[in-house]
Amino acid sequence: MCEVFISADPQSYDSRTRSVRLHGVVTSIRLENLFWQVLEEIAARDDMGVVQLIEKLYDELVAARGEVGNFSSFLRVSALRYEAMVAQGRIPNDTSVAIRSLDAKAVLHGMPRGWSQPSALSS
Repeated sequence: MCEVFISADPQSYDSRTRSVRLHGVVTSIRLENLFWQVLEEIAARDDMGVVQLIEKLYDELVAARGEVGNFSSFLRVSALRYEAMVAQGRIPNDTSVAIRSLDAKAVLHGMPRGWSQPSALSS
């Protein structure tokens, strides 16, 4: 069992820090390289750079929740959710299909308990 996990390229779990400007404030975000790769894929699907995606996620999180909390953890969970939804066929594997073109309610319908909140669907 463990070989499935321990065979990962060590560079994939090395961390990298990026500085981003969120509403004029420069902040640093430290994530493992594999998470940066997934975020880059998500961003590319909607013709954005990863910093643009991070700014958009930050703004929408603040609008929905009123606060951010641990934003690096939020980004990791977002990347994990994306990969899980692609694996489940909720998001097309075809990366030319933009995320913004998808019906969020349909994508999130029937997600396992704890993976989404019904109130998040109203946005």
